[in-house]
Amino acid sequence: MTRTRQPSEPTVPTPTVPTTPSRVAFVGSGPGDPGLLTLRARDLLAAADVVVLDRLMREEAVLRYAGDDVQIVDAAHGENGQELTHAVRAKLVVRAAKSVPTGGLVVRLMDGDPATFNGLVEEVRACRKAGISFDVVPGVSAASAIATYAGVPLTSKNTPAVHVLNADQTGLDLGRYGTNDDTVVILGSISSIGAALDGLLESGRPAEAQVVLVERGTTVRQSSWTTTLAEAETAIERLTGGVSAAVVSPNVALREEFSWFETKPLFGWKVLVPRTQAQAGPMIERLAAYGAVADVVPTISVEPPRTPQQMEKAVRGLVTGRYEWIGFTSTNAVRAVRERFEELGLDARAFAGLKVAAVGGVTADALRDWGINPDLVPTGEHSAAGLLEVWPEFDEVLDPINRVLLPRADIATDTLVAGLRDMGWEVDDVTAYRTVRAAPPAQHVRDAIKGGDYDAVVFTSSSTVRNLVGIAGKPHAATVVACIGPATAKTAQEHGLRVDVLAPEASAVSLVDALAGHGVGLAVAAAEAGQPVQRPSDKRPASRRRAR
Repeated sequence: MTRTRQPSEPTVPTPTVPTTPSRVAFVGSGPGDPGLLTLRARDLLAAADVVVLDRLMREEAVLRYAGDDVQIVDAAHGENGQELTHAVRAKLVVRAAKSVPTGGLVVRLMDGDPATFNGLVEEVRACRKAGISFDVVPGVSAASAIATYAGVPLTSKNTPAVHVLNADQTGLDLGRYGTNDDTVVILGSISSIGAALDGLLESGRPAEAQVVLVERGTTVRQSSWTTTLAEAETAIERLTGGVSAAVVSPNVALREEFSWFETKPLFGWKVLVPRTQAQAGPMIERLAAYGAVADVVPTISVEPPRTPQQMEKAVRGLVTGRYEWIGFTSTNAVRAVRERFEELGLDARAFAGLKVAAVGGVTADALRDWGINPDLVPTGEHSAAGLLEVWPEFDEVLDPINRVLLPRADIATDTLVAGLRDMGWEVDDVTAYRTVRAAPPAQHVRDAIKGGDYDAVVFTSSSTVRNLVGIAGKPHAATVVACIGPATAKTAQEHGLRVDVLAPEASAVSLVDALAGHGVGLAVAAAEAGQPVQRPSDKRPASRRRAR
């Protein structure tokens, strides 16, 4: 008997596989300062398969939050360098969205706020037409941020309105902005901003109306000039870079009172950081917080030991209870031991019952990141000598084992080993990693170091002093020399350098804070002498200066 399908038994439809990604996110990146990127923007960058960049974005500043395998699409210029139109950029976004796997994410990173002078309408319409869903994540607008970073409040009791103009837009009617009571923020190219300022003057804005011109706004390379509408054309001609904005407002008169960004202790300083890029991250961020530009020049390369057998033997001894103590004298040592543990399938539990010492706070933090809370950290000097001061002597009654493991660099000094042996300990001094002098930097960098183009150099170890001098030469006498501790300062002096700043604690953050304190001292001394504040590089003899 043939069975027929009853109406109550619905047919199962064949599933369809979507062929387009779930969404495109139009994300505002802010006006230039990476610190103004929103938390939502950072989350989306971390999840992105493709990032489509806007024309003004500094890739290295913002894309550090993206994944290592992210694909970058330049929506600024075509193959021949021509600037792309909004319509072409919209096609690029749709093409990128269709190229990612199902459920993927394309982040369209736009300067400032997506909805302000960015062609958002054209690109959203292109996505909707292609059946691609989208999100819009607002960003900090250049219109407000640049004026704020220049020390100009947009509104006040006597300035009730703000107008934001795109000077590059054709047919701009400036007649309605002739009153001097309102703030006018003008964004665009140098020539367009100049024309707009002329238009405001012609529309009845007073010739003495105050203007501030800002280039590279909100970044540590920001420069600004106060002028008037009558003199703005001459001021623009003297500029060396692209103008980010012009702000016309009675509130420009408040700059001296409201200036907060360009008065930072190290604002505009160019600081040489002789470290690897991976190690310099916290220091770069701290310098930027004080208004300085960091230039990283690697002086050493950290590499595995030539023969790993000694390290493998030490790890086996650590696991089997051969040692009473293990002492870490650098974050590199922590990293080297941790990598070896992971290769062998071990984790922090292998340190159970073992006493752990760290030479200072930074090394201790690296251990805590691994889940290990050190038993011993010097409270005074963070060095081998400081660690010896707090290290207990071997006691036959209290210490069941008399052996200490020191995983260190191949060029480490014997101070700690000799001191521990004098205290009755047996020491296994094991090479955990090698430090190799890096290749010399480019010629223009070497010239800048020796010629005094850098305002300061921050040394974080004796090896950075020796290696920098070895590969690039001695910093100029006008350059402020800052050292992380007495041992590093001594090495700098042995190489003929004048040490100006000594960190109170052996950490990168403390070193930068001390340098900022020195900058404050220089500013106070200049004010007391009735002189303008100058950067150290500006104090070089005129014949030795190079154009910035």
